[in-house]
Amino acid sequence: MKLFDLRGGVHPEGKKDLSAQRRIRALPLPQFLYVPLQQHIGAPATPVVHVGDQVLKGQLIATAQGAVSSAIHAPTSGTVIALGDFVAPHPSGLPVPTITLQSDGADKWIDTETIDDPFALPPEDIAARVGAAGIVGLGGATFPSALKLNLSRNSGVQTLIMNGGECEPYLTCDDRIMRERAVEIVEGILLIARAVAAKEILVGIEDNKPEAIAAMQEAAQGTAVKVIAMPSMYPMGSEKQIIQVLTGFEVPAGGRPADIGLLVHNVATAYAVQQAIRFGRPLISRLVTVSGGAIKTPSNVEALIGTPVQELIDFADGYTQPAARLVLGGPMMGQQFTHTGVPVVKGTSGVLALTQAEIGQAAPSPCIRCSTCIRVCPVGLMPVEMVSRIRASDLAAAVTFGLKDCIACGSCSYVCPAHIPLVHYFNYAKGDLAAQERTKLKQEATKKLADARNERIARIERERAEAAARRKAAREAKERAKAEAAKVAEEVV
Repeated sequence: MKLFDLRGGVHPEGKKDLSAQRRIRALPLPQFLYVPLQQHIGAPATPVVHVGDQVLKGQLIATAQGAVSSAIHAPTSGTVIALGDFVAPHPSGLPVPTITLQSDGADKWIDTETIDDPFALPPEDIAARVGAAGIVGLGGATFPSALKLNLSRNSGVQTLIMNGGECEPYLTCDDRIMRERAVEIVEGILLIARAVAAKEILVGIEDNKPEAIAAMQEAAQGTAVKVIAMPSMYPMGSEKQIIQVLTGFEVPAGGRPADIGLLVHNVATAYAVQQAIRFGRPLISRLVTVSGGAIKTPSNVEALIGTPVQELIDFADGYTQPAARLVLGGPMMGQQFTHTGVPVVKGTSGVLALTQAEIGQAAPSPCIRCSTCIRVCPVGLMPVEMVSRIRASDLAAAVTFGLKDCIACGSCSYVCPAHIPLVHYFNYAKGDLAAQERTKLKQEATKKLADARNERIARIERERAEAAARRKAAREAKERAKAEAAKVAEEVV
């Protein structure tokens, strides 16, 4: 199959050999699990349990709130011991609403429904079951998968693209799941294709994963699934970039892949879909790469949602040396954290403990206008121009240079000879724009309330004036009638 060129991109050192050759291991059952209500794009889930409740593994403990949200299920059986704030897996370290569960050690499942022929289910039923299972995009975006399926079906998607790129350095969890669970993944892919009525199915995998490619090709034999080896380059695993390489199409600025007849899902999401549809198992665990130069035994582990990160580090035999930086996800787009008590969530693809030599912190120097950042930008933006506008607090001008189209891949920061943290400027600016938008919406809402209040006061005053006028007219009519009656009486006399 013909592949198309990817604009820009970089070739960071992969470091995948640290964990890629070790088989997936299951993490021992934790005593306490901390399950945040916000693990997905959209509104946080609403708890349906109370402190003291006994729950079973897979039981619904928080329901989706609105269209863009996702359900959350108990990762194991036990007792709900707290409903309150707990430190978030986020650089801020701020607390978020969390359900704390104490395991009873039994790990007892709820009664689940096994379906012998899941392909007999109607497409709408597949999407509904995916939503009920609380499945979100496991490639990092965490967009509710059921909503994505429904939107894509309604948009008439023709091509389903499965993302097995995993271009971030260190991360190998997608590589291992494709090697070890390829049959289940292919079945999940075919179920997704049925849910959206896709006519073409492409699986893109970077060519630095030959074992995964071979396993997926073997599992896909006799099906409509085409497994394609793509060049190894960062950010090949980004949604827009894999679309560009496999199809030659470009997603319009501000648009969605469905706008051009495409749907992209991660291969780990396909596995979760297969488990939910065939076995009735909700998303309560995920594969996590535990790696980095400071980790003694890098590996891929299957961890329950809500497991404290420290337990993953301990399971990897701890540190060989103090970590200079801790990262959730990959080193290019992941989030730094300092509190190892933060829980694994649905979007946690990696836990990295990096050494000082690996992060190579150098002090930023003035921009030399070399344009290297422009050449590597996979979206075709001008980072040097955007950052100069952001530094001048001219966010509107930065937007005109494409700030909102930035995918925050970090390629520009990676190659900058001046060591300017460009992507941090862009993330800051996006956050500032979002805050301004929230303020604007709040002001508009306040103005609407004030206008409504003024209109209500004016209406009341108008109604009072009209009532007073009616009373006055009634009094005058009564007085006229009385005068008329008196006049008639006088004429009779």
